[in-house]
Amino acid sequence: MVRVRFAPSPTGYLHIGSVRTALFNWLYARSQGGVFILRIEDTDQKRSSDVFMEEIIADMKWLGLDWDEGPFFQTKRFDLYRSYAQRLLEKGLAYKDGEAIIFKIPDIKVKIYDLVHGEIEVDNALIDDLVLMKSDGSPAYNFACVVDDIEMQITHVIRGDDHISNTNKQIALYDALGAKTPKFAHIPLILGPDKAPLSKRFGAVSINEYRLMGYLPEALVNYLSLLGWSPGDNKEFMSAGEIIKRFSLKRINKTGAEFNQDKLRWINGEHIRKLTLDDFIKIGADFVKPECDEKWFRKFAELYRGRVKTLVEFREELGVFIADDVQYNQEAVEKFLKKDKVSDILSMAKKRLEGVDPFTHENIEKEARGLVSELKIDGAELIHPLRVAVTGKSVSAGVFEVLELLGRDKVLKRLHNFLNG
Repeated sequence: MVRVRFAPSPTGYLHIGSVRTALFNWLYARSQGGVFILRIEDTDQKRSSDVFMEEIIADMKWLGLDWDEGPFFQTKRFDLYRSYAQRLLEKGLAYKDGEAIIFKIPDIKVKIYDLVHGEIEVDNALIDDLVLMKSDGSPAYNFACVVDDIEMQITHVIRGDDHISNTNKQIALYDALGAKTPKFAHIPLILGPDKAPLSKRFGAVSINEYRLMGYLPEALVNYLSLLGWSPGDNKEFMSAGEIIKRFSLKRINKTGAEFNQDKLRWINGEHIRKLTLDDFIKIGADFVKPECDEKWFRKFAELYRGRVKTLVEFREELGVFIADDVQYNQEAVEKFLKKDKVSDILSMAKKRLEGVDPFTHENIEKEARGLVSELKIDGAELIHPLRVAVTGKSVSAGVFEVLELLGRDKVLKRLHNFLNG
């Protein structure tokens, strides 16, 4: 049975790169009917933090990356590492240097058969002997990693390209311990638009920050699966279930994958539109915490669900409706409100709107069309200035539906303030 693990260190928050590693392990386990293990590599006790650990676990749960075993903590396994190191001492394959235990790296060439990159050959004569147990009694990374993978019967190690340099050392330890070496698959690093390793400038921020930016977990899972892997038919919008059915290590790319924030936003927008209205209202309400009538909020959500790509955009659109004053986009003002006769047209529109009862989008549109016909102007000469005057923006949902949602009093007040400003 396939057994894989994700082994974060609680010395920082989860970011895009580490979550993509977790995701590929989770997808492989689920696609193969295998086991996904969560292991917390917390041996760096000076830098490790319970805050980071709790955040890592919360992020994994939020993303839906459920684990079958764990979490296991390396700090609770020091006796196990010492016993393995003692075995190597007794076999003459390691030696003591003070309180530290050092592994004698065999002077041989090692062939690594990587499931992504193919055969990689490394000359171990070029590397120094390997620390197993440090003088403070804690295990070194490469040793604890190998012992845990043996004990947890890991069959496949799926991790980032930056760990290729550790692989020959770890293979030497497997051989020395008489253990079966797992299969390795090193996935390409995620790059920024500048082709350099991903940085905070281009998206290497914590997963919680993406949550606060209004991204859905389903969208992040969808997008991250496409960073270094392809389903083979250029399909991009997929549910986790679809990705699991299609996932294969053979389709992981050898080269770095470029992170694209615009594409992530597009995929997020597609996942928002895929939600039922009831689900979107629940998710949207949890995010924006609206202080308004439920029936009104439902109408607003229905109107804007297909127009936003993130929940932050949804909150910003809501702000346009509930704000006391209009925040004008200056470019929109210059383009639509500073033309000749705009004030006259909007003044006449205001008078027409005063008599609309009930204040529905159908009745509003009827009055607007009548005014356009009476003045013998193009519809855009009224609609665009009207939208900017009451929302401050040049783009919105249908202007008549927007006016209905704003309500007669707020629309008339905003028009009055513009005309008398």
